[in-house]
Amino acid sequence: MQNPVVKTFWDQPTGSWQYVFHDPATMKGAIIDPVLDFDPLSGATSSANAQRLLDYVQAAGIDLVWILDTHPHADHFSAAQWLKARTGAPTAIGEKVVGVQKLWKEIYNLPDDFPTDGSQWDHLFTDGEAFNVGEVPVRVMFSPGHTLASVTYVAGDAAFVHDTLMMPDSGTSRADFPGGSSKALFDSIQDILALPDDTRVFVGHDYAPKGRAAQCVATVAEHKATNIHLKDAPGEAEYRSLRDARDATLPLPRLMLAALQVNIRGGRLPAPEGNGHSYLKLPLDQFEPR
Repeated sequence: MQNPVVKTFWDQPTGSWQYVFHDPATMKGAIIDPVLDFDPLSGATSSANAQRLLDYVQAAGIDLVWILDTHPHADHFSAAQWLKARTGAPTAIGEKVVGVQKLWKEIYNLPDDFPTDGSQWDHLFTDGEAFNVGEVPVRVMFSPGHTLASVTYVAGDAAFVHDTLMMPDSGTSRADFPGGSSKALFDSIQDILALPDDTRVFVGHDYAPKGRAAQCVATVAEHKATNIHLKDAPGEAEYRSLRDARDATLPLPRLMLAALQVNIRGGRLPAPEGNGHSYLKLPLDQFEPR
C-alpha cells in the first residue's frame, strides 16, 4: 500500500489545520479542508491561506486531483471554490451534507429555490466509497457526531478525522451543534480507533493549550493510551456524560453564523445583490447565549 506525503498548514486565528497530501510515485495530490480568510470586523474575505496551499502545490509539482472538505465548517469559510477556480480540481464532501443544508436553510430562512441536494459540490461521497489519489488508496468513513455530515478520509496510513478527535491532550470535539450527537460521536470514535495502531491521525483543529506549539498528528495507539477523553477505555455512557457536560460550558464558535451560510454553498459567498456586494444573514434569537 502506498502511503501519502502529508504537508500541514495551520491557521492560527481559527486554530484550523489544512492539509495537502500526495502520492510520491505519481505526484497526484489532494487538499483537505482549505480555509478562506474572513475578517468579521470589516466583512472582508481574502485568500492568504488558500494561496499558501496553492503555492506549495505548484512548487512541489503536485497534480491536484481533489479538493476535499470533511464537513461544512462552523469556524471558518471553505476555500474550496477559490482553489477550484484556479486549479480546475473537483470538489467533494460526504453525501449527508444535504441534511446539513436542509437544517441550516431553515435556520437562515433561505429562499425556497436554495438547492439542498449537494449540487454545490462536484461529488458527494457515500460511506465506504473508495478511490485513489495516484497509487494511494483512499476510503471514506461516515463519521457523524460533531455534525450529521462529517466524514473521515483514510488515505493509506493517514486518517484525516476532521473535528472528531482533537490532539490527545485536548480530547475530542464537541457534539452540540445543530445535528450533532454525543452518541454518534462516540460510535465514530470507535470506528477510528479500530484502524491500525500505527495509523497517523490528522485532526482538524488545535488551540495549542498551555502554550505549547500547535500540533496536528498522533497515532491511533497514542490516542488509545493518552487521549484525555478516551484513555482507560470509558464506556459510551461515561463518555457521553463527559462530552455533554463539557459542551454545555462552551460558547458557540465566533464565526459559526457567518461560516455555515457560506459552507452549505460549497464555499461560495451568497450571490451579489444589485450593488455588487454579497451579504450574510444573522438569525437573531435563534440560539441562547452561553
